[in-house]
Amino acid sequence: MRLLKHRHGEAITLPGPPQAPEQVHCFDQSEIDAVHAALAARRPLLVRGEPGVGKSQLARALALDLKMAYVQHVIDIRTESRDLLWHFDAVGRLADAQLRGALAGQCGERAAVVAASAALQQDLAVEHYLYPGALWWAFDWAGARDRAIARRRPVPEPMGGCDPANGVVVLIDEIDKAESDVPNGLLEALGAGCFTPQGMTEPVVMRGPAPLVIITTNEERALPDAFLRRCLVLVLALPADGSALEDHLVGRGQAHFPAADGAVLRLAAQQLVQDRQAAERAHWRPLPGQAEYLDLVRAVLELGATPAEQEALLKTIGSYVLQKHLGSPG
Repeated sequence: MRLLKHRHGEAITLPGPPQAPEQVHCFDQSEIDAVHAALAARRPLLVRGEPGVGKSQLARALALDLKMAYVQHVIDIRTESRDLLWHFDAVGRLADAQLRGALAGQCGERAAVVAASAALQQDLAVEHYLYPGALWWAFDWAGARDRAIARRRPVPEPMGGCDPANGVVVLIDEIDKAESDVPNGLLEALGAGCFTPQGMTEPVVMRGPAPLVIITTNEERALPDAFLRRCLVLVLALPADGSALEDHLVGRGQAHFPAADGAVLRLAAQQLVQDRQAAERAHWRPLPGQAEYLDLVRAVLELGATPAEQEALLKTIGSYVLQKHLGSPG
């Protein structure tokens, strides 16, 4: 079993597009312990917590640390359970059917029409219009790659130093947006270690190391009890105590912006704690949290050349970053 190399408090920088803000993940001991347990038990890890606390980022950090490939599927209200396994290009199949049907209709001889129709049915077989979903990549990377290339679909590019031979980290993001059949269908495929896509006779079988499946929820909808029983659960929560939260945010700020002035990081954390406590008293959601703190620090560092300018900017632009509701104190 592969174990995480990073220890409690250590940070890992995640690659991303050149123009995107740099992402840094600081590992917590609870994350390390939960991931090791999930790997050992070969169960999905359900990560709960408020938005912006680092749930989705954790999956990419794990892939980079463990040198595993990474794939993701972001859930929306239209997601069906099969979407996690395979995708069916119905539009492409319909377009091909219309084009080839028109060409077949131009054949003059009856025998030629019959032959063209038979060829058309074979060419339009459902199997030819399937391409891999996240779990297909996780179960059989080589088979998924061959199919994706044949169907002219993109092949996920592993992060630097990562190799599908080490296994795959799968992020199923925001599972609470889906209907109950989606999480149940996911666990059925994981439990069986195989699934048979629509139109195929041979199943896709898990080959190589079992995938590490990270599932996130923002608690927008209750999850089925049967699903919860078959997952390990990690709760990511910001410290409830104001001073502890302040220290936590400063630590994250130091990891993301090592050149930043400590006083600026501390003042930004104090400002967020005050606004968060005010939002809690007013029962406003979502609460400003870690993501908003990092946005605020990033903005003042970009706009201010000196610590003094940056401290002044905290008050000037803080309300635009931290206060999300009408009626917030300005």
